Amino acid sequence: MSLLVDVFTADESGESRFLDVPEGSSDLAGFESWRTTVWGSETVRALGARFFPQLAGNHLRVAPEDVPEFIDEVLLLQNNIESIAARMDSPKPIDQRTGEIADRLNNIRDAAQRASQIGGGVQIW
Repeated sequence: MSLLVDVFTADESGESRFLDVPEGSSDLAGFESWRTTVWGSETVRALGARFFPQLAGNHLRVAPEDVPEFIDEVLLLQNNIESIAARMDSPKPIDQRTGEIADRLNNIRDAAQRASQIGGGVQIW
């Protein structure tokens, strides 16, 4: 099973409306096991991340007003991919782990930027 990243807006009644993933984009946000082994890992927590570690317990919902700070956190993780990948408990080579994390962070950043442009939020589940 995979984690997915989606952009949402609220309609007039306050209900969330999830937007379609545009062509050329991906909604993949990592493997289910990454809730604890990557996004909720001690390495990510030690970097000062506050959004991603929430995935260790549930899904992550970033309110529209928090999207700019969430984008900053994505950039923080992108700048530290090698140390995150190096500390993963995985039999895969480190360059493969680094590439997988980079791909998923790019997808997440793309969704967050789309959300920012329309005043929407981001959900990873």
